[in-house]
Amino acid sequence: MSKEINEMLQGTATIVAPSNKPNTKKLFLESYGCAMNFSDSEVVASILKKEGYTTTRDFEEADVILVNTCSIRDKAEQTVRQRLHIFKKQKKNKPGLIIGVLGCMAERLKDTLLEQEKLVDLVVGPDAYRDLPNLLENVEGGQRAVNVLLSREETYADISPVRLSQNGVTAFISITRGCDNMCSFCVVPFTRGRERSRNPLYIVAEARELVENGYKEVTLLGQNVDSYRWNNSKKGEIENPEIPTTSFAELLEMVAKVSPELRVRFSTSHPKDMTDEVLYMMAKYKNICDYIHLPIQSGSNAMLKKMNRNHTVEWYLERIARIQEIIPNCGISTDIIAGFCDETEEDHLDTMRLFEQVKFNLAYMYYYSERPKTLAERKFEDNIPLDIKKKRLSEIVAIHRQNALEQNQKTIGKTYEVLVEGEPKKNKDQYSGRTSENFYAVFPKEGLTKGTYINVKIVDCSSATLIAEVIQ
Repeated sequence: MSKEINEMLQGTATIVAPSNKPNTKKLFLESYGCAMNFSDSEVVASILKKEGYTTTRDFEEADVILVNTCSIRDKAEQTVRQRLHIFKKQKKNKPGLIIGVLGCMAERLKDTLLEQEKLVDLVVGPDAYRDLPNLLENVEGGQRAVNVLLSREETYADISPVRLSQNGVTAFISITRGCDNMCSFCVVPFTRGRERSRNPLYIVAEARELVENGYKEVTLLGQNVDSYRWNNSKKGEIENPEIPTTSFAELLEMVAKVSPELRVRFSTSHPKDMTDEVLYMMAKYKNICDYIHLPIQSGSNAMLKKMNRNHTVEWYLERIARIQEIIPNCGISTDIIAGFCDETEEDHLDTMRLFEQVKFNLAYMYYYSERPKTLAERKFEDNIPLDIKKKRLSEIVAIHRQNALEQNQKTIGKTYEVLVEGEPKKNKDQYSGRTSENFYAVFPKEGLTKGTYINVKIVDCSSATLIAEVIQ
């Protein structure tokens, strides 16, 4: 999982789109939540770049402020609300300022944000970004504007995103939109719509363009990448008429073949859909990274059934065993929700036991936050007290940190190839990068160049970071 994804999941990222067409309007674009939102913001930046918008990193200079939002967790929504109130105060100083909300939160809270609280002028759902220029014109004409219609077809396949990553080394490529899984805790199917796959020809072309522009790593994004499937005869766009469909494993191979110098990652996988075909394809190509993000959400079969995950702990552990058999030393991470509806202490202990058994390299851990419109909100009672949720989460975090430290300690003395991505936040005299297995390493900066592959020897570690020295 890339550094940008980690930053998103921990908070926010402010992103600014460049423009090469004269325009007096200045745009400030901010993204919150998940990597898919960041990727969507690159699409939005591309659409508005064609309209000639210039950009600013200072929202006080902006004529248009667009906030790309997330509804997956309550904390993200509250953070967005705080930012919107700050932007609304700015509007008092600049009455012509347009404030818009994009993405999942926009679709879910359109009436509240637009009419009741009057925090924004513009509300645009994740399938309506092409309509942004028209909607902005409507707002300039004195109207409030909204388009949150979901689509069964829209993938923005033909749009070449404006790359907003500061490092110029890593980038995202969306391969699917929406989700059909209907996990009971998740709002995504209701805010992003049904799952649809993107034309593989556009995906490969995007990867090729990135290589031409000096990028060295791509992360293929989707709510469930393993269920990617493209009908090769769709709309007459046929790469090979003898092959009726393109699977996710085949897409991985197509992207890996773009350049042996291009690392390929992907996120997110679903245990019920991950096939051996994908694992063998990863093993076949050195530039497909040996890392899989495989969320389980709970170590209890009772909770997995209530969550509508459509797999069991036993199935999950079988997938882990196959990963370790086919791709030895593969890095594995997961997502966990503590305190889901009716979770017992025994259910919680099952999750703790799972962590002891698998010893994940990385985990994204949260306590349950009920989201409106989900199946859980309609069918179940959010009946675990907050203090118990937090206690269980802290216990999961503690055991994971210990496991992660033990995993990292095993790397000491070993040599790894890393891609130099840029400077870590805390030390400008260092560079940082990741191994194929997604271990995050820092090392001396002197004599190195971003975007190059180097070999490092691990000399020390914490639970989150490898300390390395460069092997010349």
